[in-house]
Amino acid sequence: MKKAVVASLLAVASVASCARIAVAQAPASAGSNAQQAGGGVTLPPAEYNDYTAAIGQSTPQTQAPALEAYLTKYPQSQVKADVLQRLMLAYSQFDPAKTLDTADRLLQVEPNNMRALTFETYFRSQNADKLTDATAKQAEYDKAADFAQKGLSAPKPEAVSEEDFNKLKSAAAPVFHRTIAADALGKKDGATAVTHLKESLSSVPEDQTKVPGLLLQDTYTLAQAYYQSTPPDLLNCAWYGARAASFAPEPYKSQMMPLAKYCYKKFHGADDGFDAVATASQATLNPPADFASSVKPAPSPADIVKQVLAGTPDPATLAISDKEFILQNGTPEDAAKVWDTVKGKTVQFPDATVVSVSDTALQVAVSDDAVQSKTADFTFNLAAPLKTVPAAGDKVTVTGTYDSFTPQPLMITMSNGATVEKKAPAKPAAARRPAARRR
Repeated sequence: MKKAVVASLLAVASVASCARIAVAQAPASAGSNAQQAGGGVTLPPAEYNDYTAAIGQSTPQTQAPALEAYLTKYPQSQVKADVLQRLMLAYSQFDPAKTLDTADRLLQVEPNNMRALTFETYFRSQNADKLTDATAKQAEYDKAADFAQKGLSAPKPEAVSEEDFNKLKSAAAPVFHRTIAADALGKKDGATAVTHLKESLSSVPEDQTKVPGLLLQDTYTLAQAYYQSTPPDLLNCAWYGARAASFAPEPYKSQMMPLAKYCYKKFHGADDGFDAVATASQATLNPPADFASSVKPAPSPADIVKQVLAGTPDPATLAISDKEFILQNGTPEDAAKVWDTVKGKTVQFPDATVVSVSDTALQVAVSDDAVQSKTADFTFNLAAPLKTVPAAGDKVTVTGTYDSFTPQPLMITMSNGATVEKKAPAKPAAARRPAARRR
């Protein structure tokens, strides 16, 4: 009888190129004849030889089929969990689908296996990101988040030291927390998302949160979560959004900074002071205790309405976002002043963001507020069925006539709605051949 060395549960998990988890497996220690090691399991000689041959393969691509063959030959092996774990790690280098399948098999043997729970969480979250159907996407996030919750509460195996288990759990923690946060955001649960994103960021040294990658993305997602909280936490949105944008390379910097500026201006009422906030956010992950008292809040909505109307002799010249603000927050008399400037007029909005579409109506986001919150502020009742039906998130040019509005929640209804089809670029005129010269 010989003893097989069962692989340690300890692994250092990291995300490479935002595409997979690379797990560095602790090397198996062995004596001169590879027969003894701490925690060894006794195997018959023939099985031991097959085991050592399978785990000794030099590449993941050759090790995986060898381990599969071993499991087929010895389905009730004493080292089945160890072999499945090694197989899962091998597949993780080149086949996400088989990684998940093997993780499922391993969890049937060891329901609290930390590595398997990490892979289940990570790859299912990646699968959810790729889905376009909202219901299917949320369902896959729900599955990933369920594995993440199990990973966070998994008990320490008796055979693993406290130090080794804490290292493994710390490496997996950001994966678990950001997945639960993504699942919560899909359900409009900003508070839960905030809690878990802060846990993700606090689980690593602060300097790591400055490096472009998933932790910096967590910082930006935290800003989004604060914005989506009820009520929105605009100052924290501005702080974490500015920090993420400050350390992000282009083009991501330009994509992240608008949310930070938007939240700051929404809270303060103007852009002044934002650059100082952005600079301060680079020095520390979390805002100082006196941050909220250091930024003066904007005037109340009623005060803003009065200021805007007092400074605008002709309300028709107001930007669409300002008109919507007055329709929502002004007195009936103030709202009427704005509505009278547009009622019955036919207009065209380029680059409106599609929120939903049916056979008879198209709902879109037009103002900055609506685009940021991904909610519709206009309903275009269609004059005729659309020739080309856009998908949610598409940018379209829409035309229609102002018909009515409701202030809370704001919805402006347009009649005679239609989309403006993009014209194909004109083909250049064919060059004319010169007339033949007479001799």
